[in-house]
Amino acid sequence: METSKLILDYVFDHEAQRGNAVYLTQPIGGGKVVDYTWAEVVGQARRMAAHLKAQNLEPGARIAILSKNCAHFIMAELAIWMAGGTTVAIFPTETADTVRYVLEHSGASLLFVGKLDTWAQQQPGVPATLPCIALPLAPKTSFEAWDAVVQRTAPLPGRPQRKGEDIAILMYTSGSTGQPKGVMHNFARATAVGEGINAKLKAEYGEALEVRMLSYLPLAHIFERAHVEITTLIDGRAHLYFAESLDTFLADLNRARPTIFLSVPRLWLKFQQGVFSKMPPKKLERLLSIPLLGRLVGRKVLKGLGLDQVQLAGSGSAPIPPELIAWYRRLGLNLMEGYAMTEDLAYSHSSLLRANAPGYVGIPLPGVEVRISDEGEVLIKSPGQLVGYYKRPDLDAEVFTADGFFRTGDKGERRADGLLRLTGRVKEQFKTSKGKYVAPAPIENHINANPMVESCMVSGVGQSAAYALVVLNEELRPRQKDPAVRAQVEAELGALLENVNADLPDYEKLQMVVVASTPWSVENGCLTPTMKIKRSRIEADVAGQVDSWFATPQKVQWA
Repeated sequence: METSKLILDYVFDHEAQRGNAVYLTQPIGGGKVVDYTWAEVVGQARRMAAHLKAQNLEPGARIAILSKNCAHFIMAELAIWMAGGTTVAIFPTETADTVRYVLEHSGASLLFVGKLDTWAQQQPGVPATLPCIALPLAPKTSFEAWDAVVQRTAPLPGRPQRKGEDIAILMYTSGSTGQPKGVMHNFARATAVGEGINAKLKAEYGEALEVRMLSYLPLAHIFERAHVEITTLIDGRAHLYFAESLDTFLADLNRARPTIFLSVPRLWLKFQQGVFSKMPPKKLERLLSIPLLGRLVGRKVLKGLGLDQVQLAGSGSAPIPPELIAWYRRLGLNLMEGYAMTEDLAYSHSSLLRANAPGYVGIPLPGVEVRISDEGEVLIKSPGQLVGYYKRPDLDAEVFTADGFFRTGDKGERRADGLLRLTGRVKEQFKTSKGKYVAPAPIENHINANPMVESCMVSGVGQSAAYALVVLNEELRPRQKDPAVRAQVEAELGALLENVNADLPDYEKLQMVVVASTPWSVENGCLTPTMKIKRSRIEADVAGQVDSWFATPQKVQWA
């Protein structure tokens, strides 16, 4: 999948050939939006690029963006690339300590500050000497404004070129364990990934597919960056919408009426729980089972979610319960699971119309090689493979095999038709006091399929058996102190425990289910920005209670 035409070449072609076509739609509050055409997007990026070049930064200078998703995130990235720099995007929910670490470790020369919810808490992490520019939707700051710079600066002319081997993106992992690592991706590989994803879409859904997408998962994460930003920069026909806030999300979704919608398992589960809060699961299931009526009911449910125009729905970033995929498909939504990671620029496996099954993450995308090691670890060689870890050649030596395959850290099994099933993380396995290893991910997946459960963690290091710690769904949490609700929860979780244990070997059986006292969130440090659980943090939070749980005979307990 070698490519000679790079991302910026595509962008300049869109500017010339589709200048008047709307590319980005940005909500600005009060139900109002601003549309940006290709000519406007590239025009603003050219002006900011000229300003950046005037700062006489070193070639490949790292320029950071701290912002939630917005139109000017993409404009800023284009400006950085045109000016000869490398983008360092920081998760908009990171703490001041992590912001400081990324800025210092990357050696950032400048920071774009954009749309943020917790800037007051993050600002102490920004060195006082670092030049900063405020994007249009940024909180009030003393920094020079993007609009002021653009207004006074002449655009950078021509078609500024980058080499394929130039580093385009320095992507810091979300840090579920330890310090974030800087993953380097160059222009050639990023372009190849965007071309590969677009080729897959056209092969599956035809050249005439009208691509409308809503960008709301963090652009600082590789999943959204590759499958939303890079693919739409390469396919100039796409129309990309942004979400304004959590409170307006449904309105934002209904405005976009996306044809492609990507999400993570936790949000797919929240959508389902929202449906169940309006219609009991058993009633909905009964209606869906009626011929003809079932199709109409499913369509109505999807329309209420703003997903009735979706031709491809994707789930990634973490395992999704197979039962949840099957439920959406009963509604008529074409929900497909994929598998990739930061280190392969989100280009690894995807479910296709001709090759998919609930519980499997798809087949290798074109150009991807895969094999399973003798230890059961999934090894990948991808066209999007990282160039290396920034300032960490020691890690490069650890993560690659002698013949260049990346060690994913995931355990998996492959069917004869190439479909891959993930069975857990190599490093997440833990030993009980009986000396047997427990793989938590498959057990968690089973528990997470229950509509009462929002999230789950299986642990039990050094204990006589494993246990499950669960967070109840949003509808139940406010009522969990009600004795009647508690009795219902205990009965259902007790039945779930028996059901889960029936399929497990003796050494993996759960001794109990414990209901967490507070939900896990990005804000309280229990979830990564992409909503994966932070095991070590959660285990540390409950460490003082675990022994008392095991000393109590009840199968369902409350933390």
